[in-house]
Amino acid sequence: MKQLLVTLLFMFPALVMAQKYTERMNDEIEAYKIGFLTQKLDLSADEAKIFWPIYNNWQKEQTALRKERMQKMINYRKIAEIEELSDTEIQNLIENSFSIKQRELNLERKYYYRLKSSLPIKIVGKFYRAQEAFKKEILVKYRFNNARPQPN
Repeated sequence: MKQLLVTLLFMFPALVMAQKYTERMNDEIEAYKIGFLTQKLDLSADEAKIFWPIYNNWQKEQTALRKERMQKMINYRKIAEIEELSDTEIQNLIENSFSIKQRELNLERKYYYRLKSSLPIKIVGKFYRAQEAFKKEILVKYRFNNARPQPN
């Protein structure tokens, strides 16, 4: 029991450090994304006053949904074997996955319509194109350079 306690005491700082590192990396990526979008969208001051509050609210809702999805994924990963589950439990896992995907799509549509009703459609189109470009860029930077994103 003492060994377990000592081990946990030594592991706790490492776990806290790993969590802080992950949070810092997420903050860096989000800051990089904001700079990337600012550059690509080239919004006027009036357009920026409309766009950024909508974008920030969207990000908050996406973050909450991602946390929920991750929690459900963690619960799913803990399942040793599908054979140990009842048919109902398996069905619930699959339907929960569908539900999250549908909610993600609903959120995407909700904010598409908010953007479309508030800004010119060309800016909305630029935003969607910039989001895809950002995903590709961030994947390349992390996959091939294994480094933090660097602003252009």
